[in-house]
Amino acid sequence: MRTVITFTGDKENFLYSYDYYYNRFHFCQPEKVEKQPESLGSVIFGDRIYNSPFQLNMLQEKECESLCKTVIPGDDAKFINKLIKNGFFQNWLIDGLPAAREVYDGRTKTSFYGAGFNLGFVQVTQGTDIEATPKGAETTDKDVELETRNDRNMVKTYELPYFANHFDIMIEYHDRGEGNYRVVGVIVEPVSIKRSSPGTCETTGSPLMLDEENDNEVYFTYSVKFNESATSWATRWDKYLHVYDPSIQWFSLINFSLVVVLLSSVVIHSLLRALKSDFARYNELNLDDDFQEDSGWKLNHGDVFRSPSQSLTLSILVGSGVQLFLMVTCSIFFAALGFLSPSSRGSLATVMFILYALFGFVGSYTSMGIYKFFNGPYWKANLILTPLLVPGAILLIIIALNFFLMFVHSSGVIPASTLFFMVFLWFLFSIPLSFAGSLIARKRCHWDEHPTKTNQIARQIPFQPWYLKTIPATLIAGIFPFGSIAVELYFIYTSLWFNKIFYMFGFLFFSFLLLTLTSSLVTILITYHSLCLENWKWQWRGFIIGGAGCALYVFIHSILFTKFKLGGFTTIVLYVGYSSVISLLCCLVTGSIGFISSMLFVRKIYSSIKVD
Repeated sequence: MRTVITFTGDKENFLYSYDYYYNRFHFCQPEKVEKQPESLGSVIFGDRIYNSPFQLNMLQEKECESLCKTVIPGDDAKFINKLIKNGFFQNWLIDGLPAAREVYDGRTKTSFYGAGFNLGFVQVTQGTDIEATPKGAETTDKDVELETRNDRNMVKTYELPYFANHFDIMIEYHDRGEGNYRVVGVIVEPVSIKRSSPGTCETTGSPLMLDEENDNEVYFTYSVKFNESATSWATRWDKYLHVYDPSIQWFSLINFSLVVVLLSSVVIHSLLRALKSDFARYNELNLDDDFQEDSGWKLNHGDVFRSPSQSLTLSILVGSGVQLFLMVTCSIFFAALGFLSPSSRGSLATVMFILYALFGFVGSYTSMGIYKFFNGPYWKANLILTPLLVPGAILLIIIALNFFLMFVHSSGVIPASTLFFMVFLWFLFSIPLSFAGSLIARKRCHWDEHPTKTNQIARQIPFQPWYLKTIPATLIAGIFPFGSIAVELYFIYTSLWFNKIFYMFGFLFFSFLLLTLTSSLVTILITYHSLCLENWKWQWRGFIIGGAGCALYVFIHSILFTKFKLGGFTTIVLYVGYSSVISLLCCLVTGSIGFISSMLFVRKIYSSIKVD
């Protein structure tokens, strides 16, 4: 039972979902409720799949079939009415397909199947203060404050919630011949019918509004119809997969691609031209040109490879960022090739978890290699903390958010058994791989062999212009990477919070490539200009400038995306918590790109000059 979030109008939005058999709903249950097997990713994203009391047989139509009779107390009726007003949907699965409603997209002039259907309906009506307020109704935020001509009573708008207790199930099937049929579509139209017996399904009568002060007897019924369809089994998901605003995505990608190409051309041309001139000047053996060495990035040769403060922390963050980068790249690539089908619920999250665990080897290798690059002495601490620091922090955040989900009895609570299983897999596979990567890097990685020697006394850094200071440079540099993913980020949030299926991984993969390229180029450009102004402290700046700006804009985008229409303290905490995790992971990915790009650039330019 999930809410459909719109962030439009005056309706408050809730991020959590409920179990279909949560005892306050009083839905009909089978004789024995059985939990269906789910993937790890499906459980993490809050899917809780059970068997149902509905009896569906291929090509056997039913009309007004009685399901059960339940009694809903007044307190639970108030709870249900609130969910109806806040747009909660029911989510069923029939033969692996979501039971859907037909949705029309006015922008593309096409219809598609949207997963889920209404828990109930809301009718807006008006009345005066002297009229009896309907039970279960409440005034909206936009009360119509108009005085009537005959009295001084105010006309107010009421929301009347009607509970759906009858379901018209329409199943589309494809005839393969020889008595073989395949389900290729499911549409459910919920109906609210007020009745005293289960034998009638007339929709012309009064709808059912639950009384919030007394017990309510509710009869549940359903009808089943079958329609033959030309849709084949292989293309049955096409009706559910709808591209919102494809022209906007193409326009955005092409537009920003041109910007990136232009930016890349300017940056690469400028850098190559400047570096070529620098190399020629610095490698000139004529003693008359010695005065030219009194300024420029060559003067930093004795400090540029000096170990930064908190080098252990920086190496761990960069290694974790590389691990995340490889996980995201491979996941999007496999999804873009069609290996991750939407019919396999939670497959993307499962694959991402597995890839993240496997890439622990590369992440730890990178972390230890960078720590050797810094000449760090505490290699054992690096070995232990690299596979534990970032995953441990994420686990603690998930556990904290879990408590808020438990407080509202949400089905999105990740079971303790699942968390223990994830930790078990982590210690079984990822940590041994991480230790192996660290030990191999310690013995075989030679990143500690620097092109120049480090002086014993650090060189004083002259005054820097304001735009090259860390905070302004971070804010400026973050614009370009964020711009490359802003549109796709909107559609990702739409999929996460609007209960829509995201499958536009081709667009996403291309946007991620643009993100990688822009993060690298912008960080290299700022690093070069900082070195030219004799600022040799590029290590933390490369990570922060490469990652913090983009992550900050991602977080601001996620907050503005809600239009500040979140309902309740728990929803606010959950949304800010999830958005913070996404932003922090983005910071690690782009920060590692920025640092490694700067490191390779610095090693390259200082290995190309002659130093006495």
